[in-house]
Amino acid sequence: MRRRKQTIVEADVTGIAFGGRGIARLEGMAVFVEQAVPGDRGRIRITRRRRHYAEARLVELLGASPDRVAPPCRYSGFCGGCTWQFLRYDRQLAYKREHVRECLERIGGIGGAAVHPTLPADPVFAYRNKMEFTCAERRWLLPEEMGRDEIEPGLALGLHVPGTFNKVIDIAQCLLQPPLGNRILEEIRSGIRESGRPVYGLRTHAGFWRFAMLRSSCADGRWMVNMVTASEDADALDALALRLRAKFPEISSIVNNVTARKAGVAVGESERVVWGDGFIRERIGRFEFQISANSFFQTNTRGAARLYQTVLDCAGLKGTEVVLDLYSGTGTIPIFISNSCREVLGVEIVPAAVADAERNCRLNGVANCRFIRGDILEGLARADAHPDVVIIDPPRVGMDKEVVGRVLAMAPARLVYVSCNPATLARDLALLGQRYEVAEVQPIDMFPHTFHVESVARLERRALP
Repeated sequence: MRRRKQTIVEADVTGIAFGGRGIARLEGMAVFVEQAVPGDRGRIRITRRRRHYAEARLVELLGASPDRVAPPCRYSGFCGGCTWQFLRYDRQLAYKREHVRECLERIGGIGGAAVHPTLPADPVFAYRNKMEFTCAERRWLLPEEMGRDEIEPGLALGLHVPGTFNKVIDIAQCLLQPPLGNRILEEIRSGIRESGRPVYGLRTHAGFWRFAMLRSSCADGRWMVNMVTASEDADALDALALRLRAKFPEISSIVNNVTARKAGVAVGESERVVWGDGFIRERIGRFEFQISANSFFQTNTRGAARLYQTVLDCAGLKGTEVVLDLYSGTGTIPIFISNSCREVLGVEIVPAAVADAERNCRLNGVANCRFIRGDILEGLARADAHPDVVIIDPPRVGMDKEVVGRVLAMAPARLVYVSCNPATLARDLALLGQRYEVAEVQPIDMFPHTFHVESVARLERRALP
C-alpha cells in the first residue's frame, strides 16, 4: 500500500483475525481493523503501516454486517474489558472455534482434527467473579463527554483504554460483573473522594489509592473488597470499611494490600485483613474452595465447572488410574477429578498456590491428591511418576521443549491439554505429535464478548510400529 497523506479510506471487511480484529485488503495488503467484523463496509483510519500489513480503526460504518448487534455497554469500543459486544454471540462462538482450527492447521500442521463447536457460556453478562479497577488522578473522557462543563475531569476508578497504562475510563457500570459490584464500586469511589487521601498518579507515582479489586462468590453471594494502596494508613482503610459494611451486608471480607512498586500490578508486598476472615468461599461441583485476595481462581465460576467437567470427560478415568497434573496451580483440577481416580500428583512452581491447593484438599476431605512444589522439570524428576494420564494446563506461553520431552519419555496412555492460547496449543500439540494423535479438541467460551477462548485437547498414544 502506497504511503499517502490521506489516511482514511473506504474498505470492505472480509475476515477476522485471532485477536478479534476485522481483516480488510487494500492493494493486496492485509489491514487489521479494530471494531470491525466480516460484512462491514466502512471508512477506516490507517493507524500503523508495516512492510507486509497495516493496522486501522473503523471511523464510520457505511454498511453494517448482519452479524452486528447494538452493544448494551456505553463504554463499548473504548474500554479494553470486552471488545466484541457488537458481535452476535453465536458468531463469537463460531469465530472462536475457527481460530482454534486455523491455529492447529497453520501453526501445528494438524489437519483434520475434530474441533467441536464452542461450548457457550451461561450467562454471557455478569459472569466474572473478579474485577480489578484502577485509580487515576484524571479520568479519560469519552467523546460524548468532551466539552461538557458538568463532567469533572478528576478522579477515575475504572478500566484502561486498550494499549495504555495512564488512560483510565471512570466506570459507573461494568456489565461483566454482577450488578451489586457496580453499587459497591460507586460507594468505594465516594469513599475515596471523601477520604482526603490523594489518588495514585500513574505518571508521578505519588499518592495513596491505587486499585479496588472485587471478588464475589456464586455459591453464597458473598463479596470481598481488596483495596490496594501505596502505603499503610489504617485510619483511611478502617473508615472505608465501616462505610462499606454499613451499606452492603453481602461484603464478608475487606482486605488492604500495600505496594510501593511502580508496576501497575494489584498485588501487595504486605497484606492486612481490615475486616472479616480475609477470604471468601466458592463451589465447583461438590467441592468448596477458599479464595484469598491474591489466590488464583478462574474468573468465571460457571465456566470453570464446564471446563473441569470437560477435562474429566477427556481423561476417561475408571477409578484406578494415577494422574499427573502439570502446572496444577491451586489444585482445582486435581480436587475436581479426585473421586474418579486412584491418585493425583500435582506439580506447581508457585509456593502460595501449593499452599492453597493443600488447604483446599483439607477443606474438602480429599486425601488422594499430593503436590510437589518446584519448577516443572525439577518436580517431574522428584516425582518419579509413571502416570496413566497426564493433564497439562500451562500458562499462555505453553510448554518448554524440555517438558515436552519429559512427557514423551513418560509415555502415558492419554494426555489432556488445557489451553488459553490456541497458538501455543497448536505448537505444543505438534511437538507431542511425535508419539500422540490428537483425538479431539473442545473449545469452551469462558469470556463472552472477548476473543479469548479456552480449549481442551485429548491426545491418545500411538501404537509403536
